[in-house]
Amino acid sequence: MASKPYIVALEEHYHDPQITALTQLEGRKNPELAKRLDDLGDLRLKEMDEAGIDYQVLSLGAPATQRLPADSALQVARSVNDRLADVVKAHPKRFGAFAALPTTTDAKHAADELERCVTKLGFVGAMIHGLSNGVFPDDKRFWPIFERAQALDVPLYFHPAMPHPAVVEVYLKDYLAKHPSLGNAAWGFTIETATLGVRLVLSGVLEAYPKIKIILGHLGEGLPFLLWRVNMALARDGKHAEGFREKFLRNFYITTSGFFSNNALDYCIKEMGLDRIMFSVDYPFVPNPPGAKWALEELTLPAADKEKLLNGNARRLLKLKV
Repeated sequence: MASKPYIVALEEHYHDPQITALTQLEGRKNPELAKRLDDLGDLRLKEMDEAGIDYQVLSLGAPATQRLPADSALQVARSVNDRLADVVKAHPKRFGAFAALPTTTDAKHAADELERCVTKLGFVGAMIHGLSNGVFPDDKRFWPIFERAQALDVPLYFHPAMPHPAVVEVYLKDYLAKHPSLGNAAWGFTIETATLGVRLVLSGVLEAYPKIKIILGHLGEGLPFLLWRVNMALARDGKHAEGFREKFLRNFYITTSGFFSNNALDYCIKEMGLDRIMFSVDYPFVPNPPGAKWALEELTLPAADKEKLLNGNARRLLKLKV
């Protein structure tokens, strides 16, 4: 029998006690979910082992540090990242880390914290969750973060948070009482993060930092399926020397977090190429077993391609030494 492929999962969340005390984090109302979000030891490792997940890149759960007061965000982010670094140091063969950035304060401070996390703590990039106190991350005030990420050659992972209250009010509120997930994973997350992806392509940040690497989860929040149409429609404006689709394919990577569909994956491979797609589970919001079962038993990929998806692409992009 062939040996099991090594599995790297890179959108795997936890909660830090200091952040939990300061802001409303998603998942706290479910006791079993909260227990897993709080655990960075025996329970997490046990459930990884049972499912066959070899390595997790850990990231703070939404909205992370993106809604902290400006005057405390840097100090809190540094403390959070230091604690996460201790976890990784205790389990270097099982865990890596994405930095939490203090985006609600001066972006230079956030960029400096990214550099500290990468060069001093060994982190593999950063994750930013939704809007920073109502402001999209493509705003020019945040560009120092992109500049520093390009210089450090590490990716920025843009993860959903709850949509802007105005969006919820107009688009979703009529159905939330009966279908609360419509506000998050079923649709709200996709609205918010796909919109951010479009804004990033159009903002000029990719021209300013052409080697920046951006990751979107959930198979790209639907954008790979829409690239042709968005590109065609925007071309009518006649103002962009380089097409939308071309820029997206140059700078973006996607993961399978919480999206275990062979048909959807096949299309993403055809549109983006396998080298830009990486496996993730979205633990513990999605349990490990369905993701691992899909990866190990249901993926309709040749063995070499499966290795790329499950570990090779992540090892290359994140420079993992496992």
